[in-house]
Amino acid sequence: MNRRFALFIVLAMILGVAVGWACNQYLDPVQAKSAAGGFALVTKLFLNLIKMIIAPLVLTTLIAGVAHMEDAAAVGRIGVKTMAWFITASVVSLTIGLVVVQWLHPGVGLVLQGEPGGVAPAASAGAFTIEAFLTHLIPVSVFDALAKNEILQIVVFALFIGTAVASLDNKAPAVLELVEQGASIMLKVTGFIMKLAPLAIFSALASTIATQGLGILLTYAKFVGGFYLSLGILWTLLFLAALAFIGARATGLFAAIRTPALLAFSTASSEAAYPRLLDVLPKVGISRKVVSFVLPLGYSFNLDGSMMYCTFATLFITQAHGVHLTLQQKIAMLLLLMVTSKGMAGVPRASLVVIMATLTYFGLPETWIALVLGVDHLLDMGRSATNVVGNSVAAAVVAKWEGELTEPEPEAAA
Repeated sequence: MNRRFALFIVLAMILGVAVGWACNQYLDPVQAKSAAGGFALVTKLFLNLIKMIIAPLVLTTLIAGVAHMEDAAAVGRIGVKTMAWFITASVVSLTIGLVVVQWLHPGVGLVLQGEPGGVAPAASAGAFTIEAFLTHLIPVSVFDALAKNEILQIVVFALFIGTAVASLDNKAPAVLELVEQGASIMLKVTGFIMKLAPLAIFSALASTIATQGLGILLTYAKFVGGFYLSLGILWTLLFLAALAFIGARATGLFAAIRTPALLAFSTASSEAAYPRLLDVLPKVGISRKVVSFVLPLGYSFNLDGSMMYCTFATLFITQAHGVHLTLQQKIAMLLLLMVTSKGMAGVPRASLVVIMATLTYFGLPETWIALVLGVDHLLDMGRSATNVVGNSVAAAVVAKWEGELTEPEPEAAA
């Protein structure tokens, strides 16, 4: 099913480029703009569907995830070390994406036709101070935050509720079951909406190329190439980190996870590789106890590739629209993404949800995300494989710290 869906995505991209080019070449500017408006309407409806699920999706998945964190508290030492590694990896991933996109400037120089007046709006968080950031964290009313899709405030509320549930002796089973069922329902709704992704991708590409011409494909090439360069840097750092902690066995680890990583890449789903990782990692000498503990947490809190994409794509979008973010705003964006990227495991195209929330936070139009929608699947493949590699290295390092790293099985060593 995943491969069939990937085929639909590829066909949608090809058709979108072809139809957009035909409109650009054979229609006069007014007709081309009208056709692009029709395609853009489909994209807008798709984005509205995503906006519709943001608040309940974040609320339910994060409460459920935090409420189950008593496992980390019970294991204690392993939980602290695991979360310390996850936080460090998150900071590194987000920073690499920020630095590389600032270095390459893939969106700079793109003159978007049809931008009103050609004047870039200012990011409303520009006057942003630490005081303003901290004040914005706490919702005056959670219902107001839910109504306005104030993602950061929803996250703070969810953290409080999840922590309270986890700290109760009986874990409030009725509430926890309600939240888990709500999360399951929202994930199912998200799955339904994401089945429309090929149509949205076709419309986004057709609309963009009808007004911008094929020249924008060069910008997309720079964007995709720059992101994969960032992933290459991250993979190198992950390998060096594994080498530093587990020595020469890092080579065997990367060889063993080659198949799960390729599976994640080909299906654009890191979750597809999860069962395979549970089977492979113990064979290379990582304690099954550590694997069973670190991987579930990692799939919620250590999505290195997805976090990097959030910074890279957000800054690409602002560059393409001529919006300048100050250093304070970029630091605030990293802090925001550190929090909002957590607890989104299993959510298809979760990065789009996070990026839209980030644009909203800075007072920028959510519809700008349509600029990256057309090539998102190509990037999702790389970030899914990176999530697999990041969590595998995390499991190996934690096992080493705990003295739970044994000799690999003969088959794995071979």
